[in-house]
Amino acid sequence: MERRKLIGIGIGAGLAVLPAWWALRQVANGAQGDWHTDTAPLQRAFPLLGPLTDAKWVSSRDNDRGIPSPELVISGFARLTRGKLAELTAAHAFVPEGPADDFPSWFEKPLKGEGPENPQWIRSPELDRDGNGHSTKMWFDRRSDTVRFRALNPYG
Repeated sequence: MERRKLIGIGIGAGLAVLPAWWALRQVANGAQGDWHTDTAPLQRAFPLLGPLTDAKWVSSRDNDRGIPSPELVISGFARLTRGKLAELTAAHAFVPEGPADDFPSWFEKPLKGEGPENPQWIRSPELDRDGNGHSTKMWFDRRSDTVRFRALNPYG
């Protein structure tokens, strides 16, 4: 009987430690608020934006929940190089328009509260792609040279 009690106590203690172990592992693996900061994948997805200086973005395939999906969605913020937004606004028509929602998908939750402070969003329908399985929306903040984006199948 003593042996069974000890085994039960050991299993219970192990299950109690598991959530703490998982949280520590996330921190140790550099969860960084659960977003990516590398700009290279964004520059491949959005070559028109040119080199990017900073980024915070997430992917629908991050922390995969075991639900297979052929679709990839990336969403986040990136900072344009100085003068790039002026170049884009000179070449394309823009309208004052902000995003309709505040990151509604489960994978976008880490981005809530991030981004520029008091943005003045503008958008160019010319720069959004739609068709052939691509769907991209981009909003630009003039004051911070930041672009907010959400793209479905950005690499084709």
